[in-house]
Amino acid sequence: MWPDRRLIDLFKTEFPIVLAPMAGVMDAELVIAVAQGGGLGSLPCAMLSAEKAREQVNIIRQRVAAPVNLNFFCHTAVEADPVREAAWRKRLAPYYREHGLDPDALVNAANRAPFDAAFCAVVEELKPEIVSFHFGLPEPKLLQRVKAAGAIVMASATIVKEAIWLEENGADVIIAQGAEAGGHRGMFLTDNIAEQPGTFALVPQVVDAVKVPVVAAGGIADGRGIAAAFALGASGVQIGTAYLRCPESTVGPAARVALAQARDDTTVITNVMTGRPARGVANRVMREVGPISSDAPAFPHAATALGSLKAAAEKQGKVDFTNLWAGQAVRMGREMPAAELTRALAGAALARMSALSQA
Repeated sequence: MWPDRRLIDLFKTEFPIVLAPMAGVMDAELVIAVAQGGGLGSLPCAMLSAEKAREQVNIIRQRVAAPVNLNFFCHTAVEADPVREAAWRKRLAPYYREHGLDPDALVNAANRAPFDAAFCAVVEELKPEIVSFHFGLPEPKLLQRVKAAGAIVMASATIVKEAIWLEENGADVIIAQGAEAGGHRGMFLTDNIAEQPGTFALVPQVVDAVKVPVVAAGGIADGRGIAAAFALGASGVQIGTAYLRCPESTVGPAARVALAQARDDTTVITNVMTGRPARGVANRVMREVGPISSDAPAFPHAATALGSLKAAAEKQGKVDFTNLWAGQAVRMGREMPAAELTRALAGAALARMSALSQA
């Protein structure tokens, strides 16, 4: 038995395992598979239009009768700075020349939109059981509408101060995102990545600081990690990297090779790919331009100039400009169906906790 059933009872899932919403490398198929395995499937919506999000949720609803989590970004949108954009393209000019590309060619702007009234209307229409937010919470009026639609609200914190703020401002569940986690840092009350605690230092401090259930995230990829999170007071775990090599993810062939070859020291935190700190598998542009560069335009505009380079390199089977977000437990990922992996993770965690209780 799980030592803390608050998350299971709240989400009405079989297991207290949340699929991390990983924009760009997954769609409804992975959500469905994890739900079929007993976990909470999460659909990342930050890179989707309202229409596309609606379409994806309809696919999920047709295939599985299970709760679903829709995830949104809550960053403050900033306009692109033409001067900084031009300087960034100049910094990347050698790569453009290498691939025979025009650095001044018009490209589509990077799409990572913050939660707004249009997305809120989608939530009100589709009524997902859970809605999660990254980079804080939306403005109070929008959050009230989300709650009025019946959704449980979950949000990420990278320090205790953020966790307390989230609880005070309406979050029903806190995701304690440690420094080991893949993807963008969920920070919103600090911009100092050097001060971010690791998962197993952060989780017990957040548990002690808030009354709502806490979900541990970052560096958890097997039953041992799940059991450790529960030992520290977590009510559940959020896992993303371990699912990247599942057949239901949309990770491309070259990226799958990079993931399979990854080691414990393969990932870095970088702002080069999007303009905001995120952890991913180190690639050529991260190493040669960053991993942290003051030249990178503000989020999400750094990604715009990399778009054509990413496409050109991937045609050659390379991930030189691909933002392959992954956590420090990337080496522990497995190639197996996501439903099977979810059940295996839960089973291993329960066995570990049972053994420890009898020791």
